[in-house]
Amino acid sequence: MSGGTPVGGGFMRQRHSQGCVSSGDDLEDDASSRAHPQSPEEEKTRTWVGIVENCLWIASAVFIVYYGDQHSNFVYLLWHDDRIRRIPLYLGMVGVGLNLIFFLYTSLLSWSSRKFSEKWDFSNTSALPFVTLLGIVSFCLFSFALWPIWSFLTLPLLFTLFMAGMVLVPHLMLETIRPENNELRVD
Repeated sequence: MSGGTPVGGGFMRQRHSQGCVSSGDDLEDDASSRAHPQSPEEEKTRTWVGIVENCLWIASAVFIVYYGDQHSNFVYLLWHDDRIRRIPLYLGMVGVGLNLIFFLYTSLLSWSSRKFSEKWDFSNTSALPFVTLLGIVSFCLFSFALWPIWSFLTLPLLFTLFMAGMVLVPHLMLETIRPENNELRVD
């Protein structure tokens, strides 16, 4: 790969106009030479393996919620079982609630400054250590609270519920808050 046109013993990178969309033949990796997706379907290129993995996480979480401890479902256990340590459970729920509130606040705060094709991510990266620490503490509190029921199976159970949430929440949020892109490009 040469990277450009030979000029005086070296190579000079050629630039194209901002409005030009290349066919992919040139070696330029500039963002202005790529076609921008026009619809959300073009933007999301998923493989069948990723779709199967997501379906397995969701099916596993539904199984956990429905069967619980084989006598009652998971929600009934959380509300009525005396084996659960209540204070760590409630503190873990507060931690997860704070994480969700903080995530929504930072995402919605930066919503107006983002382009339609950009991914949903944190606008303030200095908050990531706080959110990560809060998530780890919440996971440990949930593990401590639910350990009397499932013992060592508590860890994979909580991880499965976490992964199912990671699969579901972005799709639910993006579909309800996605702005319309009626803006014409001039470049």
